[in-house]
Amino acid sequence: MKAIVSVIMGSTSDLPVMKKATDFLNEMQVPFEVNALSAHRTPEAVEAFSKGAKERGVKIIIAAAGMAAHLPGVIAASTTLPVIGVPINSTLDGMDALLAIVQMPPGIPVATVGVNASLNAAILAVEMLSLADEALAARLAEYKENLKKKIEKANEDLKELKYEYKTN
Repeated sequence: MKAIVSVIMGSTSDLPVMKKATDFLNEMQVPFEVNALSAHRTPEAVEAFSKGAKERGVKIIIAAAGMAAHLPGVIAASTTLPVIGVPINSTLDGMDALLAIVQMPPGIPVATVGVNASLNAAILAVEMLSLADEALAARLAEYKENLKKKIEKANEDLKELKYEYKTN
């Protein structure tokens, strides 16, 4: 089995945030790899990873970083694969990371999800992969249908709340 999604983080301290992404990829039966690489501490390794990812069969890269958050952009500069950036809330409520990832120069796009939103990054990756994989598309459709059912159940549960002035 070869990874088709690569989950990269600047430090293993980002792993608790990225667990939602890896859990979702696993649930969707998408082969993935997880590595820590630093744009500032291991720039040569980041470049080698980025340049070799496509050749190894990777189709999408999810890259998480906090603070200056250069990792997703540095990866995107060295590959033609889609890169999804996940800003990590480590300082300034994650706004520094969000702005660093989303403000890429022309020609170096990085799709960017919300601060700490690794689940959305994984869902976006699966949506992209689903364009060419009907079985994966079906699993994703089932996941999204279950989201709808959760809200419907929540509304049923809310009907049970009793207040003197509650009207529904």
